[in-house]
Amino acid sequence: MSLKPLCSTLAAALALCGSAHAASDSYQIDPTHTFVIYEIGHYGTTTNRGRFSTSDGKVEIDRSAHTGRVDITLDISSIDTGVDALNKHIQSKDFFNAARYPIGHFVSDQVLFNGEAVSEVQGQLTLLDQTHPVTLKAQRFNCYQSPMLKREICGGDFEATIQRSDWGITWGLGFGFEDKVHLLIQIEAVKSS
Repeated sequence: MSLKPLCSTLAAALALCGSAHAASDSYQIDPTHTFVIYEIGHYGTTTNRGRFSTSDGKVEIDRSAHTGRVDITLDISSIDTGVDALNKHIQSKDFFNAARYPIGHFVSDQVLFNGEAVSEVQGQLTLLDQTHPVTLKAQRFNCYQSPMLKREICGGDFEATIQRSDWGITWGLGFGFEDKVHLLIQIEAVKSS
């Protein structure tokens, strides 16, 4: 192959890569519509629930290539169970040790699609400086034009079940608090201008 056709081929490949990259849209997490709710069994009788807020996060979606990336930070001190004493206990060394580990972090570059909608996000969750895989299953996903912000918003409801002991959170396992934790995540992210 002569140099000229080779250069033309490389130029075409670079242009294709550039156009594929340009199709990726970036979104900033809306902290007023993005939360992580947990549910954990309490003595086999009721379900304890609490909510963490997000402090920062970004989402990238390439709908034509069916790829994406997610990077979300959780504010551990934002825990809200509805009971002040329980909030303090969950922030203590018995659970999240929020004084030493004030944030949680979820990152993924494996965003799966079903048609035009996100169906699953496979990523890594870091809590207490320990990182383990977590797969979030989409229960719903949608993008819409916000009438207030005049910008596109994408998001959805996602679920996962984890074992808290994987991250070293073992308090109460011997006397009635379950290891299994059900996570309910709502995410809305605003398209960057």
